[in-house]
Amino acid sequence: MLRYTLMRLGIFVGCFVVVWALVYSGVAPRGLGSSNGMWMIMLALVVSAPISFVALRKERDRASERIAPRLDRSIDRVKSNLAANRSQEDEADDAARTPAPSGATAADTDAGNAKAAESGAEAEGVKAS
Repeated sequence: MLRYTLMRLGIFVGCFVVVWALVYSGVAPRGLGSSNGMWMIMLALVVSAPISFVALRKERDRASERIAPRLDRSIDRVKSNLAANRSQEDEADDAARTPAPSGATAADTDAGNAKAAESGAEAEGVKAS
C-alpha cells in the first residue's frame, strides 16, 4: 500500500512540475491574484488522476489483494459482535416479557398493584404539601 501511495504521489509531483512550467512559460493560464498556487495544485490533480488510474492499475490490484483478507476478517468480526449483541438484547427482552411465576395468583398481583398505587398517591400528597 505504501508503494502505491508513493507512486501516486510521484505522478502528482511530476504533473505539478509540468503544470508549473506551463503556467510560468505562459502556455497555461495563471490564476487570479494570489490563487496561482492553488490553481496549479488543482490543475496537477486533474491531470494526475487519470494518469494514476491507468498507469497504476496493476499496483492498485496488488494492494487491494493484500487488503481484502484483512477487511473480510474485520467484517466477520463486526457481524459476529452484532449477532452476539442482538442475542443478548433478545434474551433480556424475553426475560422482561415472561409472565409472573405460576405460584402467584391474579389476586396477588392485583393486591401488589393496589399497594403500589397507594404508595404513589402518598408520595404525590407529600410533594403537594
